[in-house]
Amino acid sequence: MKIALGCDHGGYDLMQVVKAHLTEKGFTFEDFGTYSKESCHYPVFGYRAAKAVADGVCDRGIIICTTGIGISITANKVKGVRAALCADSLSAEMTRRHNDANVLAMGAGIVGPNLALAIVDAFLGTETEAVPGSRHKARVDLIADVENGKAI
Repeated sequence: MKIALGCDHGGYDLMQVVKAHLTEKGFTFEDFGTYSKESCHYPVFGYRAAKAVADGVCDRGIIICTTGIGISITANKVKGVRAALCADSLSAEMTRRHNDANVLAMGAGIVGPNLALAIVDAFLGTETEAVPGSRHKARVDLIADVENGKAI
């Protein structure tokens, strides 16, 4: 599984912790920046990581800004992305299980490193139940209908 990473200056330190954890766990990743704590704009990096997931370059994404809010809003503007802002591991597990979320957003000012790694592990370690014929797949399909401008 290849992971797309993106963060702004507010998420930079936590992303370094996440990157070390992913490496330790044997995941491959592509880092779409930012590459320093210099002030920058989270939409740029949230978009780049989300686009890599939407285009199939990466299987899932992890994006981080100070609150996780702005970067998740940005990622969710990319067609095919279902980004979930999670501040606990149960939400990360359930968004994978029920919503087939493909991008995890976190707020570095909200979660500390230990909790963030538990969230990452839950997100990456949970398979979706949104399989053909399931109620979860029907709901994910309705989300896609909304994304495509179809009335539901």
